[in-house]
Amino acid sequence: MGFGFIAPWLIGFVGFIVGPMIASLYFSFTNYDLLSEPTWIGLDNYIKMFTNDDRFWQAIKITFIFVFVSVPLKLAFALFVAMLFNTNRRGVGLYRTLYYIPSILGGSVAIAVVWKQLFGGEGAVNDILSLFGIPSISWVTSPDFALATLILLVVWQFGSPMLIFLAGLKAIPNELYEAAAVDGANPILRFMKITLPMLSPVIFFNLVMQTIQGFMAFTQSFLITAGGPMDRTLFYAVYLYEKAFGHFDMGYASALAWILLLICAVFTAFIFRTAKSWVYYESEGGR
Repeated sequence: MGFGFIAPWLIGFVGFIVGPMIASLYFSFTNYDLLSEPTWIGLDNYIKMFTNDDRFWQAIKITFIFVFVSVPLKLAFALFVAMLFNTNRRGVGLYRTLYYIPSILGGSVAIAVVWKQLFGGEGAVNDILSLFGIPSISWVTSPDFALATLILLVVWQFGSPMLIFLAGLKAIPNELYEAAAVDGANPILRFMKITLPMLSPVIFFNLVMQTIQGFMAFTQSFLITAGGPMDRTLFYAVYLYEKAFGHFDMGYASALAWILLLICAVFTAFIFRTAKSWVYYESEGGR
């Protein structure tokens, strides 16, 4: 009876997740263009990827820079705003909602188009900077600033981790802060010795989720800069999409997808491995 109730989910899981993953693994060892029968070529796709594909290494480089810069900035800003909202002041609920809206809309096509217009050569950002005598540039087409523009967009979408941080902050007993204040601890010391340790499981969760999302980033680069200029915003997922549906090289794209899965798995495993030294669990007596 139980399997009957969960049958719709099982069918979807097998048909739309497990099945395509197995097919993708097989295609990664073939030469497949979506139109003809796949031809088995063994490890050739992976050998080509690591030895004869400069754009693959460029995509790796850009994606790593994007993740290592955007994720810490996003989490730091989300925590800062969450601490500001961790009050009982009038209207704070409205502000929480307003600050969460960018996370709902941030991955949409409409927001990407708006962002492209804002940072274009004749966009509102340049209009504001011109008031201070700063010359106008096209941020999204400049090799020096295009990636920073996309990072700024991602950091702006801090609403989801902010709400999770806020929930974690509300779970910290006020008695701990009161006792620390009586002992003479200043706000910075209370933050370092109480807030961060008690919030570390939430930080751990947000770090894992945002890291995985960072490696899978696609919409921002594809719609705003299309991977350019000079491949300076060539995210890994954009390069994968280009190979699969631009060049119809589905076999090579499948190999790229499995390398991406391996990268995400390695970084996730590293975060889990290091968590023992910095994540505090009250039920386990802390670390």
